[in-house]
Amino acid sequence: MLAPMSTTPQPAAPPGEFQRGWRVLLAALLGTAFGASPLPFQTTGFMIGPIREETGWSLSQISLGITIYGVLGAFLAPLFGAMSDRWGVRRVALGSTLAFGLVFASFSLVPASLAWFYLLWTLVGLVGIGSTPITWSRAVNLWFFRNRGLALGLTLVGTSVAAMILPSLTVQLIHQFGWRGAYAALALLPLAVALPVAFAFFREPRPEERPPELNLVDASGKVALGGLTLREALAGRRFWILGASIFCVSFAYGGSLVHMPQMLKAQGFADTQAAVVVSLFGVSIFAGRIVTGLLLDRFWAPLVTLPILCLPAVSCVLLAGDDLGFATAVFAGFLLGFSSGAETDLIAYLAGRYFGMANYGRIYGSLYMVFGIASALSPLAYGRVRDLTGSYDPILLAAAAMFVAGALLLLALGRYPSNAELAPRGALTTAPSPSAT
Repeated sequence: MLAPMSTTPQPAAPPGEFQRGWRVLLAALLGTAFGASPLPFQTTGFMIGPIREETGWSLSQISLGITIYGVLGAFLAPLFGAMSDRWGVRRVALGSTLAFGLVFASFSLVPASLAWFYLLWTLVGLVGIGSTPITWSRAVNLWFFRNRGLALGLTLVGTSVAAMILPSLTVQLIHQFGWRGAYAALALLPLAVALPVAFAFFREPRPEERPPELNLVDASGKVALGGLTLREALAGRRFWILGASIFCVSFAYGGSLVHMPQMLKAQGFADTQAAVVVSLFGVSIFAGRIVTGLLLDRFWAPLVTLPILCLPAVSCVLLAGDDLGFATAVFAGFLLGFSSGAETDLIAYLAGRYFGMANYGRIYGSLYMVFGIASALSPLAYGRVRDLTGSYDPILLAAAAMFVAGALLLLALGRYPSNAELAPRGALTTAPSPSAT
């Protein structure tokens, strides 16, 4: 005889991380795409010519503006990270996105004065760095744990989206409205696209909404986040190992991207062929971020990135050759972009896994400062070597060695620390899961 079917309702399965956090993920993707990280760098190259024609400023004078922003923003990254830890990432991200969009639009009104031009770039550095992955990645790290690698990869796909749409959009806007009108129109991307979506969806999770792996109970019974302080992170070897790896890889990569068109022209390629190679960066960065994110969720991160970060070393050796064919150039460009998609994800992922989330903004901001400084210095080094030697080969071979060194350094990070190792004094290492509250 068959037993009667139970009519007792079964509890619903707790929602998955993507089901809970997809809105935040969408806001973070758009904020990354149209924030102060890609927007200035993807558009300035097309603005230089029209600005020079109107003002008579030299190329170096115009280019100095974005260097001012890059260096200032890098040094302010730890401060914005600390503000996110203290006041919440929503306030910092929304406020910075609003301020950045308004300042970027102000370039349309700048008089023919270098002082005013540099002042606006200084303001971009002062207010814009909070619209970069420093803020967006903190919230994503708090919503995701088991799928954190993929979630961060999708967040930083925003820079790939920017790389694919901003160059052609900028050219069309300049042709239609001039460079001043183009600045005003491009400012609508952070102000009218990223900001409204972030206002509607972007926030940190409440303690009961977090993945249970992140929650601890402190001495008073309050649910808290585990994590090292910045001082504790600085006192350990892992911070310096990760910082050294970031510097090696960022320094090797930054100049190779900026000088890629000149490298290819020196090999006899036409401008149209160089443009094809450079345009592949957006696609390869996209692929690198998705593939790397999926692998990070399944395997130990330094082992995943060992072969991926060695790929651009092959690219540098190929570009340094005397007989570079077009197919080889395309292949080399793809490898560089693919590895870039992995490298920038790693900073956010490894900062969360090795140092915890309690002071993530301060620690990630400090590591991002290393990334920003190395990226700013790299193009200058590539150009200097080219001026002194008449060839990019010496710096390309040095970059190949730095890529490999950066990958090998990560192996010294060791295993991920446990919750107990990241717990503040007096905190228990377990807390109720979201489904139990």
